Amino acid sequence: MKRWLLILLAALSLSLLTGCGYNQFQSLDEASKSAWSEVLNQYQRRADLVPNIVATVKGEANFEQETLTRVIEARAKATSVQVTPETLNNPEAFAKFQQAQGELSSALSRLLVVSEQYPNLKANQAFRDLRVTLEGTENRITVARNRYIQTVQEYNVLARSFPTNITAKIFSYDPKPNFSVQNEAQISTPPTVDFGAPKK
Repeated sequence: MKRWLLILLAALSLSLLTGCGYNQFQSLDEASKSAWSEVLNQYQRRADLVPNIVATVKGEANFEQETLTRVIEARAKATSVQVTPETLNNPEAFAKFQQAQGELSSALSRLLVVSEQYPNLKANQAFRDLRVTLEGTENRITVARNRYIQTVQEYNVLARSFPTNITAKIFSYDPKPNFSVQNEAQISTPPTVDFGAPKK
C-alpha cells in the first residue's frame, strides 16, 4: 500500500512540475546557453581577425595611428572580460561584456571608414579579403545575437508569467539579462523636422 502511495505522490509531483513549466525552463535554459555559446564563438572569430587587419593596415604609410591604437586597445579590453556561465545570470557582468564588444565594433567601424581614404590600402588584396571576412563575421554576430535575444525573451516571459513564475521562484530561475541598444536614449527620441517657415 505504501509503495503505491509513493508512486502516486511521485507521479503527482511530476505532473505538477511539468504543468508549472519546469521542463520548459530546462529546455529554454539549455537553449539560451547554446545560443550564448554561438555569440561567444562569433565574437572570438572577430577578435582573431583583428591582429591580421592591424598588421595589414600598418603597412600603409601614414595611416592614422590613433585609429589603429583604438582598435588594438578595444580588442585587448574585449578579450580581457572574463566570461563564465554565470555571466548569463549577472546583469552587471553582461553589461560590461556588451560594452567591451560595442567598443571593439565602434573601433573597427572607424578603421574601415578611415581606410577609404587610402587608395593603396583599398587596392590591397589581403586587406580586401580581411574586410570581406570581417563584414561576414559581423553578420554572423548579428544572427547569433538575434537567436540569443529570442531565446532569452521566451525564457523571461516564462519566468514572469503565472503560474510558471511560481516555479521560477521555487527553483531560482531569475530572468536573464539581454542585449540592448547602446544608444537607446538617442534613438528613442524622434528626430526634429524643420519644414521651414509656412508659405504665405
